[in-house]
Amino acid sequence: MYVTGRLPLFVGLGVVPVVLLSIAGVDAWLAMLGWAVLSIALALADAAAAPDPRQLDVVRDTPRRSLLGQQVETGVTLRNTGARPLRGRVRDAWQPTAGAPPERAAVDIPPGESRRVRVPLLPRRRGELRTDFLVVRSAGPLGLAGRQRRLDAPGSLRVLPPFTSRRHLPSRLARLRELDGNTSVQVRGQGTEFDSLREYVRGDDVRSIDWRATARAGTTMLRTWRPERDRHVVVIIDTGRTAAARVGDGVRMDAAMEAALLLSALASRAGDHVHLVMFDRLVRARVTGVDGPGLLPALVDAMAPVDPQLIDTDWDAAIAQVRRLTSRPSLVVLLTAQDAPEAARGFLGSLPALTARTRVVVASVTDDPVPADPRPDADELYRQAAYARAARDAERVAAAVRRAGAEPIAASPDDLPPAVADRYLALKAAGRL
Repeated sequence: MYVTGRLPLFVGLGVVPVVLLSIAGVDAWLAMLGWAVLSIALALADAAAAPDPRQLDVVRDTPRRSLLGQQVETGVTLRNTGARPLRGRVRDAWQPTAGAPPERAAVDIPPGESRRVRVPLLPRRRGELRTDFLVVRSAGPLGLAGRQRRLDAPGSLRVLPPFTSRRHLPSRLARLRELDGNTSVQVRGQGTEFDSLREYVRGDDVRSIDWRATARAGTTMLRTWRPERDRHVVVIIDTGRTAAARVGDGVRMDAAMEAALLLSALASRAGDHVHLVMFDRLVRARVTGVDGPGLLPALVDAMAPVDPQLIDTDWDAAIAQVRRLTSRPSLVVLLTAQDAPEAARGFLGSLPALTARTRVVVASVTDDPVPADPRPDADELYRQAAYARAARDAERVAAAVRRAGAEPIAASPDDLPPAVADRYLALKAAGRL
């Protein structure tokens, strides 16, 4: 049972009869008590006369997936199986991060008919969002009170990473096509697989001139090579405690996901095989053996429910995961945050075992530089000092990564995805992948 705002107004209207009865000689306290009893009795009768919300059949229609920050429309269809019309309000109990509107939707359902209640969502968190029930309020004929019931109607929506770094993909694909010799701007690929012959243009490497073909064609012909395909790119995303640190508007792991998605999209278009593992001490997500158009949907679907864990990552076990994925020479991209020399000892100790057999890139997300204030106060000085100390520690770790045989990349959340993609293209162009 619930009461509406009309009940206090009705009780307030009791001032008029109480005053009139007092003038007529009736005790005022007795008149007030009588009016209160009448109000309670009317409210109880109104609630008893309200249709039972349990006579509603609920059918939920919710899309299975949506992107983070993208508005998505969900809804529930309510069918009145009772004999009386049901008027009231409905609230869908989505969790707060789903971004459901706080207002309760008004419904008026005649007997035997159905009404659809629209519930727009604007997710503010990646992962699995759930709702377990609806709350339905059925108003009584007088509008003083009504019945309230909870109706079980579970639903879920998987919110995927937004892949905002997709905007960098067209320019990187254009560079990839240049490497592949598919555009008019011919760039000699550094691969070993012969591709085709074409006419020489100014600026080409004269070492690639095919003299026999030149003699046959009567014009200078050039050999082109196709960059190697079918290579393996293994992406390891660290989901340990360092991934939970806030950088910019999100956490480090979100930026690592963006970098992994851009690299995977690029490598897939280049004909390479992509493997993804999200790991701390356990495998939180794994995608392997998926190529072509199904790769990106599989990646975002696997990434969606993973959250950082407040534990240290077991890097020996993480490298063992790489060995299980591929035994061939490949590119391994470690997306982690090793910015403190003391905390990075375990990582640096395990790294040589990986660099001895494959090419390794260690990519880290860093904070944006602190703008210099010409007249800093004490707090600003401490902040700049802390940033300088963090930058110096990160550089020490990066130097140790280079000594271990890997290539470090450190950039802000917006710059890290294109930086990793550019490094991949550079390795392709140099014939090192």
